Amino acid sequence: MRQTLPLSFAAIGFAGLSALAGAPAQALTYETILGPEAVGATGTGSATVKIIEASDQMKVNIAFSGLSGNTTVAHIHGPTAAPGTGTASVMTTTPSFPGFPAGVKSGSYEQTFDLLSTSTYRAGFISANGGTAAGARDAFLAALLDGKAYLNVHSQTFTGGEIRGFFAPSPVPGPLPLLGAGAALGWSRRLRQRLASSSR
Repeated sequence: MRQTLPLSFAAIGFAGLSALAGAPAQALTYETILGPEAVGATGTGSATVKIIEASDQMKVNIAFSGLSGNTTVAHIHGPTAAPGTGTASVMTTTPSFPGFPAGVKSGSYEQTFDLLSTSTYRAGFISANGGTAAGARDAFLAALLDGKAYLNVHSQTFTGGEIRGFFAPSPVPGPLPLLGAGAALGWSRRLRQRLASSSR
């Protein structure tokens, strides 16, 4: 009778193979679908955040359309008290992402941020996390990992936020998704270990 390895062992093996093959395991992508944040809001959209471990960079992509009013600001909030729900203060730079398109009802945005630059974060978020960009980075990444970070877009009609969505790890595309999933799992574990050691 033919036996098969349990999925957990297979995933571990795939993760090891991925590392040995030199696969791009040093980046992790989070994504979200943006939907109405308030009653009467009409906008929709999507957003992705790609974290590049080796260079401490974050690539943000946002697309939105159908807003009931013209855009004002956009940013990432967190951490919320529980994953996928609630509200929290802004983590990223205020009043908005630099260069985010204002005064429109649809559009897109793409920007790369340095996770070790104080200009990436709200001043109050830095102060609440050790007063350094490194402390803010660790708290920001922990919020993403824990599902406690959301992006929202504000409009003139809904000044508190018209559309928003909580980030979750992106499904891994390609012909061998388990290879990528194993690599991403390993990356997440290393990041959690780093965050845990830095908080001691």
